[in-house]
Amino acid sequence: MGNAVRFLIGECFSKPTTGGGGGGNWVNQQQAQGYQQQSHGYHGVSPTSAGVSALGRDIHHFEMTSQVPEGLSKHVVSSKKAQSNWFSKLSEAFQQSNPPPNSPEEVSRLIVYTLKNHKKADVEGLLSYYGLPLPHSTVEVTTASQAPPVPHGLKFELNSLPVDAKSVADGDTVTVYVSTLDPREAANVPRDVHVAAAERARARAERNYTKADALHKQIISAGYRMIDNQNNEILARKYRIRLRGIDAPESAMPYGKEAKEELSKMVLGKCLKVYIFDEDRYGRCVGDIYCNGVFVQEMMLKKGLVWHYTAYDKRPELEKWEKDARAKRVGLWASAHPEKPWEWRKNRRDNK
Repeated sequence: MGNAVRFLIGECFSKPTTGGGGGGNWVNQQQAQGYQQQSHGYHGVSPTSAGVSALGRDIHHFEMTSQVPEGLSKHVVSSKKAQSNWFSKLSEAFQQSNPPPNSPEEVSRLIVYTLKNHKKADVEGLLSYYGLPLPHSTVEVTTASQAPPVPHGLKFELNSLPVDAKSVADGDTVTVYVSTLDPREAANVPRDVHVAAAERARARAERNYTKADALHKQIISAGYRMIDNQNNEILARKYRIRLRGIDAPESAMPYGKEAKEELSKMVLGKCLKVYIFDEDRYGRCVGDIYCNGVFVQEMMLKKGLVWHYTAYDKRPELEKWEKDARAKRVGLWASAHPEKPWEWRKNRRDNK
């Protein structure tokens, strides 16, 4: 096995202090550690690093069995025969890389370069499957213009697990889950949540599913959830995100359904990068969302499915994207005088 594949499998775990001295034995120990930890995820690493390790194991598994990951077909458009071709090329590329890639970004760039003649949707789907970043330098981002720089006032950054179908409430609100293996989260998990997660794992191993379900309800009530990710159960923290600077039509308003559907289409099954700036009165985090390098608010504004929420956000680029959509009369701007969602809500409150 090449040095790069050893990196992919083993880099995300601490090196063993005992055991054989040979490189092959060390790789085997890293694999054993990884599989022993499946019920709790990858300890001490971020979801992106866990994806790097998972890719390494899948390449090694392909070298042994010629089998590609079962769940990959849900993320790509080509057949399993084509997927086998990718893994064959990736195996060779990682073995020949010198020096081996030493970060998730470098792994992504090597994948993109190796599969540069394949369909863009397949390459992006492969990266998404492993939660790897989409390198801007080698893959053209689908936005027509550069996303704005991160402004002052950033409080913290989240890197989510893949978004599920029930997580999009409307065109400007989405729920994300962040693995507690993320260093920022790991230090803040309440002790009773850790205890409940460990007891639940034991209950499931003993097939005591009634107890396991009760413990999961306890975990959920604390703002966490056990998430299945690539056949691993991961303890994750729940965050409700209000997209900063935009306001979508309510579900009962014209284009409310379309706004929700468009946001769902963009984020479903994807890992998101979220920059958090504030918290609103409903306890939601207010932030900017990026999906594979695409600035989500920009896309929603350009498609004419949301308003620029000028009462809370004065960024000129958001104002421009709304004006461009108005001029093209796309989405809700097909109507000469669409009702503003904040006025719609106020009228509903006044009429009660």
